[in-house]
Amino acid sequence: MSDLLVTRTLSIEDREEAVILFGPRDQHLRTIRDALNVKAVYRSGELKMEGTAEAVDQFERALQQLRQIARKQGELSPKDVSGVLEVIRGGTARGGASVVAMDSGRSLRTRTDGQGRYIQALQSHDVVFCVGPAGTGKTYLAVAWAVSLLKSKQVRKIVLVRPAVEAGERLGFLPGDIVAKISPYLRPLYDALADIMDPDIVKKYMESEVIEIVPLAFMRGRTLNQSCIILDEGQNATVAQMKMFLTRMGANSKIIITGDMTQTDLPRTVKSGLADAVHRLRDVEGLAIVYLDQSDIVRNPLVTRIVKAYEEETPRKRPTT
Repeated sequence: MSDLLVTRTLSIEDREEAVILFGPRDQHLRTIRDALNVKAVYRSGELKMEGTAEAVDQFERALQQLRQIARKQGELSPKDVSGVLEVIRGGTARGGASVVAMDSGRSLRTRTDGQGRYIQALQSHDVVFCVGPAGTGKTYLAVAWAVSLLKSKQVRKIVLVRPAVEAGERLGFLPGDIVAKISPYLRPLYDALADIMDPDIVKKYMESEVIEIVPLAFMRGRTLNQSCIILDEGQNATVAQMKMFLTRMGANSKIIITGDMTQTDLPRTVKSGLADAVHRLRDVEGLAIVYLDQSDIVRNPLVTRIVKAYEEETPRKRPTT
């Protein structure tokens, strides 16, 4: 049954989008077609695909991922195409790629193609930006990846960082030590750690500073070697803060920045450091920028519909130069 040929049609009416998607002289289209053994012909705004059911399904998923990337970046490279094909053919949305073995005995796995691209970027780059709406797993997977690096002794330390915008970065008036002061703003990171690792081990690591929590404003002047450093809610960092954070990276370290462009708490007159960075650094070698969208939301299905309703009312804009 799996060898039976099926035919499917995908509408791509925007000619400019088709040119970007298929590449110069249809280079990208030929690459996908040859890799998946699918016949594909584009005419009058429609792409006709023919192949086995599995191959056509993979072909359509690859195009959907590439359309998403093209809409964010305004272009596609052969590297983008090969990266998407690697994820699609690896079946990350059909059972998932294992990210880390959790203390509960189960393995954390990616659940969407977008998450697969995210993990692929983490595996092959020292600095990764992940931009996407709530519920796409961008923070959870970052913490899980950091834990896997710690367990495999690829890093000696995990540093969790978050801007404390609501407190104006002025935490002195709050009671307790620095951990107590910043705890409310790092709760999502605590929750992810507690789900992935045994709480007693988390406590032990925090007491010995193997796992450290730091407000963004307190990162200035530090250099972190052999560490995995995660900046969550990166959209709430200013341009100066983002530059400061990125330059904390020492030898054999990894940096992960997550954020949602639509959820900034900065004043309207202050430019988001995340928006600035993904535009300014988009061509820097050794750095990856991954965009997730509604199709990558893995919370309650209602979350997807809520996000879609808000985005339809206030369309997301590309960062300005």
